[in-house]
Amino acid sequence: MKLPSIKKTLDLFKVDETEIAHILESVRSQLPTTEALLIGKPQAGKSSIVRGLTGVGEEIVGQGFRPHTQYTKRYAYPSEDLPLLIFTDTVGLGDVDKNTEEIITELTTQLDIETKRARILILTVKINDFATDSLKNIAENLRKKYPQIPCLLVVTSLHELYPNLHSNHPEYPPNFPEIDRAFSEIKNTFSDLFDQATLIDFTLEEDGFIPMFYGLENLRDSLAELLPSAEAKTIHQLLDETVNSQLGNLYKNVARRYILAFSVMAVTLAAVPLPFATMPVLTALEVTMVGVLGRLYGQTINPSQAGGIISAIAGGFLAQVVGRELIKFIPGFGAVVAASWAGAYTWALGEGACAYFGDIVGGKKPNPEKIKAVMKDAFKDAKKQLKINQEN
Repeated sequence: MKLPSIKKTLDLFKVDETEIAHILESVRSQLPTTEALLIGKPQAGKSSIVRGLTGVGEEIVGQGFRPHTQYTKRYAYPSEDLPLLIFTDTVGLGDVDKNTEEIITELTTQLDIETKRARILILTVKINDFATDSLKNIAENLRKKYPQIPCLLVVTSLHELYPNLHSNHPEYPPNFPEIDRAFSEIKNTFSDLFDQATLIDFTLEEDGFIPMFYGLENLRDSLAELLPSAEAKTIHQLLDETVNSQLGNLYKNVARRYILAFSVMAVTLAAVPLPFATMPVLTALEVTMVGVLGRLYGQTINPSQAGGIISAIAGGFLAQVVGRELIKFIPGFGAVVAASWAGAYTWALGEGACAYFGDIVGGKKPNPEKIKAVMKDAFKDAKKQLKINQEN
């Protein structure tokens, strides 16, 4: 007789894929998403532009780019489900001349697809590269067919023309005759094919240049001037010091719908006055919740990985978990206290998971102290709210 009841209970933990898809589609349709088409030869600094605009580390950017067509790959930031920036990178440009026409065909096919998203072309050229015939050919074709799509010419790798070896960049913009001459020649080469031009030098930490993202503010402002107001505002927010909270709030608004549902289930299940009887089920519940939240943040994890994340971010609560179960031995009020604790803990765990995945999406190593503080505050607030609800 107990088996059907257990099965029915476990069915509550199954994620409704249709519901998730519906919510994501609703949020996605309201996002001020920008599609940035990066056109440049290999090693021209296209991935560095992605790093600069998103704050994501080099390794994550490299893993994030996925094959899209034969000659393009795409990277959606922060995730495919809820993208704010979608970068399309040309692959193989400049390697073989005969690929140019095929690349043009693929790009025009993509740009012919109607979308409400803002679009921008970013031509990327190294400051000392003047073998740009294939790049110019592509730019001419796209400009002719899509004059309404703004184009930003971004000239990179400035330090390669510094007259002396510098560990730091000069005050922006650099005032070196070598750079001025090269920049003018590149602009003349692409005359009438771009709306604005800017100089940047985005390096890695081990390169020793300070700042690493030299000219980032100018790149940001140039993009903002060429994009619609909502998308321009998003670019500014992403480059603001509050990037994690801006992006985190966007995801939490969706994630909290699920955290609330899982917390309610935890309260219901924990009210059963049988010590340790609910522990396996609650564990399954929490593992499922972390898996769902991971997906919302663009992270696909299996149950074992979800359990590992829970252990890593919620270890400090383990003793309280045991206390929650033992208090059920107290007649009368033990189950109520345990249920309240289970709901609050599940809510806190969900908030902690959001902080964890938020750091991952932002290209940062998860901060245990920050996550612990988030969970502590969330737990305290959830207990108060649950107490109010129970009294009512």
